[in-house]
Amino acid sequence: MLHKNSLFEISRFIKVETNKKKIVNDPIYGFVAIPDELHFDIIEHPLFQRLRRIKQVSLTNLVYPGANHTRFAHSLGAMHLMRRAIQLLRSKGYDISDQELEAASLAILLHDSGHGPFSHTLENSIVKGVTHEDLSLMMMEKFNQLHDGKLDLAIKFFNNTYEKGFLSKLISSQLDVDRIDYLKRDSFFTGVAEGNVNAERLLDMMEVVDNNLAIEAKGIYSVESFLVSRRIMYWQVYMHKTVLSAEYMLREILKRARLISRQRELPASPALSYFLNHEGVFTEADHMEEVLEFFGRLDDYDVMTAVKIWCDDRDFVLRELCQRLIHRKLFRIELSSEPFDPDYVDHIHHSIAQQFGISLYDASFMLLQGISSNHAYHPKKPAINILFKDGTVKDINEVAYEFNLSVLSQPVVKHFICYPKELILKR
Repeated sequence: MLHKNSLFEISRFIKVETNKKKIVNDPIYGFVAIPDELHFDIIEHPLFQRLRRIKQVSLTNLVYPGANHTRFAHSLGAMHLMRRAIQLLRSKGYDISDQELEAASLAILLHDSGHGPFSHTLENSIVKGVTHEDLSLMMMEKFNQLHDGKLDLAIKFFNNTYEKGFLSKLISSQLDVDRIDYLKRDSFFTGVAEGNVNAERLLDMMEVVDNNLAIEAKGIYSVESFLVSRRIMYWQVYMHKTVLSAEYMLREILKRARLISRQRELPASPALSYFLNHEGVFTEADHMEEVLEFFGRLDDYDVMTAVKIWCDDRDFVLRELCQRLIHRKLFRIELSSEPFDPDYVDHIHHSIAQQFGISLYDASFMLLQGISSNHAYHPKKPAINILFKDGTVKDINEVAYEFNLSVLSQPVVKHFICYPKELILKR
């Protein structure tokens, strides 16, 4: 049953006359304007305000203390870049109507509205079987209902079903305003200067060829810099080994909590309790209205409050994981370019069980394994096109002069294993 004060029922809020022409002072771009009343009303809605309580880069602040920026700020920044990109394309003579501008602006504003607590970290731990893109689309459809179909075109852009495909490429591609903003924003707040990109130069070099985006040949070095910055940010920030350890510990906490919830009630917010107790129902259409309602109430605060409470739980494994995460006593992490020897993994597994006096099954929650990988530039996805003066268009992979971009096209794969630091192991 839906909450009696549903987030989707905005009529319950007191209507107050207010000036809806607002500007936001953004540390990256300066003043960012809220363009019209529709944007303002969506931004003010609780479903969007929730993004203020979701960190953009999850638990990265355990390594980079300044990395506390939010999906809310990123969404406004991406909207600003979208409007700037379209302004520049219009100045070059490309036909983009005011209606298309507003639709593209709304689509990118809401492109991350489906992110759950700690963004990508818990994407398949809270709502299983549903991606954040799926949930973002559902959120957009809800906003469309609330605003009498005014987001119809924005949804087409988001789904890449509109005839002007280049506008959808600005939302999602290998060189889109989403990536440009998060690289600039994340590098700024982490202090990793190597991740910064020249947003204005990249946008200014954009052209449209055969209904697709392309970059003028003289902007090729800016694209190369963008791809190198992306690779650096992935390995120095997003997949930093300490961040991986913390994020996988948090996933294991939710996994353990869900298991315990089958036997007894765990203290948690109503929204988090709903997802702990409803595993496996989220792909069924008749549940999605209820899922969206509870999901719209869920953010980082729910999860971290529960983790703090569970620090005193009677279950040893849950208590141990929560205490270590809260107090930043994170697991040791080992990285390897090759899979770990199964005998070595088995040795660690038995050592954990012996040291803590727990079963091998319980010890499996304290032995975390995974694979991290990244393409700075994916050769099998739609290319970043380079436009030459003679009108020819080539994949940047074919024309990168200063260094061999095929290196950045190869995925970097790292196997990792995490376990309590108290275990002194020799390989």
